[in-house]
Amino acid sequence: MAKEWILNIATNRWGLNKKESVGPVALWIRECSPKTLEEWKDCYYEKLTNMLKMKGINLTPSEYLEGLGHKLYVKITEVIRSEINEVTIEDCIEYIKKLVINRTFEGHKTEVETIYKQLEKSLGVMIKPAPDDWDRLYNVDFYIQIGNKYIGLQIKPISYRQTPEVHKWKEWLGKTHEKFEKDKGERFLLSFRLKKETRKEYITVK
Repeated sequence: MAKEWILNIATNRWGLNKKESVGPVALWIRECSPKTLEEWKDCYYEKLTNMLKMKGINLTPSEYLEGLGHKLYVKITEVIRSEINEVTIEDCIEYIKKLVINRTFEGHKTEVETIYKQLEKSLGVMIKPAPDDWDRLYNVDFYIQIGNKYIGLQIKPISYRQTPEVHKWKEWLGKTHEKFEKDKGERFLLSFRLKKETRKEYITVK
């Protein structure tokens, strides 16, 4: 598990899973609609071959993927290892202090800005902090009450989408949000916060 976590972090950090590196795999697999793993592998290799030709890369799909693997290995064993060796005990102490004090306070300010200054204004409704058990059971930060129904709200930084093993977090959050919709209401909204220069902008999605 620890090894997979390191591999995942490095792959995301250097974009080795981006479409520029491995092709638009989500699109390709829909186009191929494979019934078996072998069908998908054959179809992917065919599409990757065409992409490599367009880029002027004279490698087979297998050779190209092996090259990405070698690049990942170098990044982990040279770059990340070097960065780890630079970490001091003082860095760790300072990080923990900032995490629980500075970032908690900044997160609180963000919630207030998002909920009370922007979402309430744009939606035109009152938004209330969720009870503590809703946070633990449903991952709900705030809610809107309409009659006897509730709309749950959760605020995430835009960087949440680059979280290591984010697919596992999405699966976990999806299950708790489905439970909320079943138990408490009809909808769940997830708001992502972005920073653009000196302004903060928000994307709210269902």
